[in-house]
Amino acid sequence: MSGRARLVAVLALLAGAAVLPLFVSNFRLFQFTQVATYAIALLGLNMLTGYNGQISLGHGAFYALGAYTAAIMIDRWSLPYALTLPAAGLLCLVAGFLFGIPALRLEGLYLALATFALALAVPQILKYFEDWTGGSQGIVLSKPKAPWGLPLNPDQWLYFVTLAVMLVLFVLARNLLAGRTGRAIVAIRDNATAAQAMGINTALYKSLTFGVSAAYTGVAGALSALTIAFVAPDTFNVFLSITFLVGIVVGGLASISGAILGGFFIQFVPNWAQDISKAAPWAIYGVFLILTMYVMPFGIAGTVRLLVARRRRRAETARAATAPRAGTAKAG
Repeated sequence: MSGRARLVAVLALLAGAAVLPLFVSNFRLFQFTQVATYAIALLGLNMLTGYNGQISLGHGAFYALGAYTAAIMIDRWSLPYALTLPAAGLLCLVAGFLFGIPALRLEGLYLALATFALALAVPQILKYFEDWTGGSQGIVLSKPKAPWGLPLNPDQWLYFVTLAVMLVLFVLARNLLAGRTGRAIVAIRDNATAAQAMGINTALYKSLTFGVSAAYTGVAGALSALTIAFVAPDTFNVFLSITFLVGIVVGGLASISGAILGGFFIQFVPNWAQDISKAAPWAIYGVFLILTMYVMPFGIAGTVRLLVARRRRRAETARAATAPRAGTAKAG
């Protein structure tokens, strides 16, 4: 796909997203808001795992940290809603960076186990600090109202806020990954020893990637808290971290657009599985997942890239085959 065609496609999608609230119910709009929220979290995890090669099974912990940051700021401190997103992102950036420093000694499955332990610990920690977090009962919030007299209900307003935040973060991620920093991050994934020999500070880049990844996930968690208007420790169990990993694999590793596709998958496929079989929804979900990975082993975005590249090669081969014939006919 050419740059112009890609731009037209993006603008068409944005236009469709902008008018979506006019045609769907508030509940369906809530689901699409969750898709955008998940897409932000998946993009953060994809930067760490897909682009940098660090496997994390604990990003549900940063999602929880962002959600509780927003909830405590609103419910306990009565601070403006607008402050919750940057605060959640900054706090998770620091937490992710600090966690990434000792994690430098770990790679592969050992790092995955360390992050898995983090995901197991966080819900219990949240229950322990009951005065702050509300314990097992959680914290109930009220959804923010649209400012400036805009004719939008809370669900519509949160949809547009989440969509705008997603667009900003996706553009920032694209610019980051397309530049020198992104090349260094990918070089570390491909061969850390060679990257270090080329003068890349692998320890710094790994820790920073962990921090930025956690920041994206924390912002997503804060948006989720505002959208659902409720946080509780048990909603951030280890299964959430595994779901995020499923999302980036299904959507496509090392793919920005794959984060959005993965968001759709983890939001809607479990619901479809529930509709198909209320007795065994997770069995249906597992079948969906197996079939998806069997048909598209590189993820949805990776498979689309592969098909586009294959089509382009066929077109180039066809043009190359017809060029000599045209030249021969002209000479005759």
